[in-house]
Amino acid sequence: MVEKSELLRVPAFADLPDDQIAWFLSQSQELYFKAGNTYLRQGDPADAMFVALDGQLEGRGEFGGETIVISIKPGTVTGLLPFSRMEQFTVTGHAITDSRLLRFPAAMFPELVQKMPELTQRLVAMMSDRIREATRTEQQRDRLAGLGKLSAGLAHELNNPASAAKRAASQLRDILKRIKDASHDLGRRDLTPTQKSEIEKLEASLTQLDGPPPDALAISDLEDRIDSLLRSHGQNDLWQLSAGLARRNVRPEVLEPLFDSLDADAARAALVRIASSVEVADLLNAIESSTSRISDLVQAIKQYTYMDQSPLQDVDIAKSLETTLIILNHKLKRGVGVQRDYDAIPLLVNSFGSELNQVWTNIIDNAIDAMAGKGELRVRTYRNNGCAVVEIRDNGPGMLPEIKSHIFEPFFTTKGVGEGTGLGLDTVQRIVRKHRGNIQVTSKPGDTRFQVSLPLAEAPA
Repeated sequence: MVEKSELLRVPAFADLPDDQIAWFLSQSQELYFKAGNTYLRQGDPADAMFVALDGQLEGRGEFGGETIVISIKPGTVTGLLPFSRMEQFTVTGHAITDSRLLRFPAAMFPELVQKMPELTQRLVAMMSDRIREATRTEQQRDRLAGLGKLSAGLAHELNNPASAAKRAASQLRDILKRIKDASHDLGRRDLTPTQKSEIEKLEASLTQLDGPPPDALAISDLEDRIDSLLRSHGQNDLWQLSAGLARRNVRPEVLEPLFDSLDADAARAALVRIASSVEVADLLNAIESSTSRISDLVQAIKQYTYMDQSPLQDVDIAKSLETTLIILNHKLKRGVGVQRDYDAIPLLVNSFGSELNQVWTNIIDNAIDAMAGKGELRVRTYRNNGCAVVEIRDNGPGMLPEIKSHIFEPFFTTKGVGEGTGLGLDTVQRIVRKHRGNIQVTSKPGDTRFQVSLPLAEAPA
């Protein structure tokens, strides 16, 4: 039988009157468990509060695809607490060592509130602390999950141009060797200054060609015509040069003077050098384009996180949205078109920029998922009654009324296990409120709109 002194050693019951302790013990059931035994199961009706007296226990449950383990030591109050809305136990409780518990039935909670008000206050405070800790943990997990998704997308976005630049640099080695060999070959020949000048002029003109590349059909036609020209002059083994020249939109007729002014061997060496120089120009353009893309992404990441910037500042809403769209490009480019309609005058909001980017990221990411990666995203900004309004629309299937009414509730999600924690839109709402703004949503099939209103920054005097 449990003594009063044992219960008084439990922090939640410390200093309570003896008559209250006696009443609590009279309504409780003392339970013994061997190591490995289960005292409650996840999913069972939440019908009791437990007080751990002796031994070591643990609670183990599945949340968002992850296994959570809670250590329960002597003196811990667990299970259902007064005023809790929990309907089912969220963990399975096991005894790690031989253990002893007190079980207090939930049916007695109304009388507990009346007879033990001090204990009730302590239990409510304990429940509030647990909710805050659980929410903090879930929010941290949600942020990490979001960061993981963004990191994976950015890694893919960075890998493509990096790989392209690496391939181009690797190809340059072989091409530069061909240029060197061809130049040595030409240097051994007795060419006149005029002939040397014509070769250099043709090489310069072809490597400096600018303009959009021809389409695939035009390239194929040019390749055939260049190959025919080379074969007509006995150069039957230079077909591999035709493709590079065709991609550069080189016309066969500009190569004809080489064969008119040079002998066959000199013309061959000159053509190899010119074609190789054209390839070098293409590869340099590819490297420049790839490294520029990497630089743009790095700049977008810095802007998205507001790295090296003051955390609180006047943020241009349109630029903030554009940065977010760049960060999410890996998801958008799979089949989502973006229409932009930004106010002509920049809308400035005094805010924590990185937090606003979280708002746009969550809303846009949800919109992409709602459209299953295929559809149209519309982003609009305008001013209204001293506020900057951001409207983000998608043409997905829309939300059912019973779902729409719960979307801002913590832990509510329509996604599968492990795909979402239900904290995305809860976080969005908290950030918007922190910035003294508000968020509204309307939804029907083919048109879901999120409207975020934020106070405009005061104009400088």
